[in-house]
Amino acid sequence: MDAFYASIEQRDRPALRGRPVMVGGDGHRGVVAAASYEARRFGVHSAMPSVEARRLCPDGIFVRGDMKRYARESRAIFEVFRRFTPKVQGLSLDEAFLDVSGTERLFGPAAELGHRLRAEVRETTQLAVSVGIAPVKMVAKIASDVAKPDGLIEVLDDRVREFLDPLPVSRLWGVGPVAQARLAAAGFETVGDVARSDDGLIEAALGEWGLGVAHLARGEDVSDVEPYREPVSYSEENTFSQDVSDRRTLESTVIAHAESVARRLRNDELRARTVVLKLKLARRRAPGPRGYPLLTRRTTLDTPTDDGDVISRAGFALLDRAALSEPIRLLGVGVTGILRAPHSAQQLSMFDRPGGVERRSKLNRALDELRDRFGSSAILRGNLEPERAGLSLQIKRGEREE
Repeated sequence: MDAFYASIEQRDRPALRGRPVMVGGDGHRGVVAAASYEARRFGVHSAMPSVEARRLCPDGIFVRGDMKRYARESRAIFEVFRRFTPKVQGLSLDEAFLDVSGTERLFGPAAELGHRLRAEVRETTQLAVSVGIAPVKMVAKIASDVAKPDGLIEVLDDRVREFLDPLPVSRLWGVGPVAQARLAAAGFETVGDVARSDDGLIEAALGEWGLGVAHLARGEDVSDVEPYREPVSYSEENTFSQDVSDRRTLESTVIAHAESVARRLRNDELRARTVVLKLKLARRRAPGPRGYPLLTRRTTLDTPTDDGDVISRAGFALLDRAALSEPIRLLGVGVTGILRAPHSAQQLSMFDRPGGVERRSKLNRALDELRDRFGSSAILRGNLEPERAGLSLQIKRGEREE
């Protein structure tokens, strides 16, 4: 989708059409989640700090955004995708891979299908979608980026290398700033440089992982479109508008995140064995967005859980282990070690009080029913709803439609 959040705002609010619109937090720690193409002409882009966006585009209009509305639009768009193929792998709320192999008899060649899909998305939502078509996923992804805004590009099998070769190495999946610098130091600037190189030189620059990068550079991505993948983690996090050292505020935030994660686990009938606490320290040590030290602490539970109280208490213990000596700017709570288990399979700990697990389970079900009926903020444990510096395009498993 093209500038997804901003496009929805411009569609629904005519006064914003043709104006530079930035969706996200506008505070000094806010982050741009989406920028309209009018704003992009000033150099504004997603994931940019809002302060920088305001400097580049002082007349830009900031909109806080409405995640529930954006999620509803995303579901409608994915329903359009599934009219063409059941093999839809969502990458985020506004992006997906579609495997259309074998659909030619119904919809014609892939390019014809792409044009029909674009027309149906526009008819259904009045929003523009850009389409990239290629024999492999990475090339299709890059082609969809190149096709923006509101376009379609098809890269045929025999034109893949011609398409990839002039692109910078940063276009290859997994090549971030560090890997890009290593490749540049070894003389690799473009994808074609990597594709034509001896594997030994790539491995010397990046290690064994570099061999996979070389395959991608040659258009040899063999990964399939995966309509469903088992979840490996669930998490919630937020950036504070002001640095926080107050223990009560930190604990309230842990509770709020733990409850959100636990509810999503229950909705998916899953439990988790490991709790992870993520903390970003307030004092910058180096320039750039990665200049703030990031601490992670984790603990493995005796019994897998979907109970926010259990996750919260584990989070408190991890907070103690972190032994913070300075304020923090970001706090996150996550779980891994995901197990699929119906509620009837709840294992009891030898340290639980008689009936304690059953009482908590009933309480959690009652809270879930209240939130399903009246909204996710109808009732909260703790005394705050964590503030968000920006909005995410992430698909959050286990979130119910409101």
